[in-house]
Amino acid sequence: MSQTSAPSREKPSRLLQEWRPEDPAFWEKTGHKVASRNLWISVPCLLLGFCVWMLFSLVSVNLNKVGFNFTTDQLFMLTAIPSVSGALLRVPYSFMIPLFGGRRWTALSTIFLVLPCAWLGFAVQDVSTSYNTFLIIALLCGFGGANFASSMSNISFFFPKTKQGGALGINGGLGNLGVSVMQLVAPLVISLGVFAAFSDKQTLANGADMWLQNAAWIWVPFLIIGTIAAWFGMNDLATSKASIRQQLPVLKRGHLWIMSVLYLATFGSFIGFSAGFAMLTKTQFPEINIISYAFFGPFVGALARSAGGMLSDRLGGIRVTLVNYILMAVFAGLLFLTLPVNGAGGHFPAFFAVFMVLFLTAGLGSGSTYQMIAVIFRKITTDQAKARGATDDEALREAVTDTAAALGFISSIGAIGGFFIPKAFGTSLALTGSPAGAMKVFLVFYVVCALITWLVYWRKLNKGFATKQVRK
Repeated sequence: MSQTSAPSREKPSRLLQEWRPEDPAFWEKTGHKVASRNLWISVPCLLLGFCVWMLFSLVSVNLNKVGFNFTTDQLFMLTAIPSVSGALLRVPYSFMIPLFGGRRWTALSTIFLVLPCAWLGFAVQDVSTSYNTFLIIALLCGFGGANFASSMSNISFFFPKTKQGGALGINGGLGNLGVSVMQLVAPLVISLGVFAAFSDKQTLANGADMWLQNAAWIWVPFLIIGTIAAWFGMNDLATSKASIRQQLPVLKRGHLWIMSVLYLATFGSFIGFSAGFAMLTKTQFPEINIISYAFFGPFVGALARSAGGMLSDRLGGIRVTLVNYILMAVFAGLLFLTLPVNGAGGHFPAFFAVFMVLFLTAGLGSGSTYQMIAVIFRKITTDQAKARGATDDEALREAVTDTAAALGFISSIGAIGGFFIPKAFGTSLALTGSPAGAMKVFLVFYVVCALITWLVYWRKLNKGFATKQVRK
């Protein structure tokens, strides 16, 4: 009796054995439609991840209102802690797509976020919940931020290099929009008895009612829907399979560490400002109900990220990034003119306007630096592989794997800004009573990044800078 091969456990439509995005004929006939479908399912899943990641930027502002008694520094810490776990987890998450496949991992990483949402909803209803419990929940919320690394890595496999900036800009930019969506939706649902059948309201000192648990529970049904969509609608790519050992050599590249610094200044600023802006404004302008306006900054920054990727495809990521850092430094300096001095003065409209520009440039720079990463690593790896005698297909496969690993690892460094910025604000306020000390550090960092971009990349722009690897 003849033996036959065991049938594949994956349906052909979900596991793609052949994927050649750099082949124009393949891309026009098949690739574009499949890549677009995966992109537009990835976007809402990533958006929900950012909603969960930034939950404490709103919850922290309201904890003391519903009966808790935490210090300002403790509340800033709660807004910052999710960025720690989000940043650290992005490193292993960046390796998950080649190991598990984009469809499987997107579904698994999305459904996991139900846990911190459900737990936080119960925790805020019990004023005896300890601060340490909230720290644990905040760390679990960080898993939503880690999704960025695997999501961007996954999408990078689907698109040709000429469309990397736009595709990654859309995925990252609209995914980042989750911060704004959370800060827009959560204030609305905590004022409504959406889940009144399952929970009690909290009565504030002014007599108003609040359902703070709704800020966490509202995302649960959408996370379940996103999981189902990812499992049945996305694809795994056989060509993206690679072991961790095959991905690790990217850590030896000098460009990885340089681009990590540059990305920290852009995305780190975006996520850090998103986490700390509401609390910062509350300390500087207590008369302003910032919850009504907090979503504008992340909204502007998220849309700017998409524009930054597409603009970089057109004008070049180096050019866009250099100009962007100059603008970030200028407006970081202008912010000092808007702050109160010794609790007096200050100008909230100017403060808000300057911060909106900082959000804009942080988002724009996130898109342009990410485009630089994709271009640089594909060029370096392809050239080195061909120099070793690799075929075009082998060189392309290696380049795609290296690029995906680099995107994930660099994104983990950038996410650390979500911790340092709110913590820097809290520390500066505790020591001096003003956030000016923290802003001085940010200003210097933006200037340094502009100099790095000019020295390492801009001066070599016309000499094919990426043909040689920067040495460690």
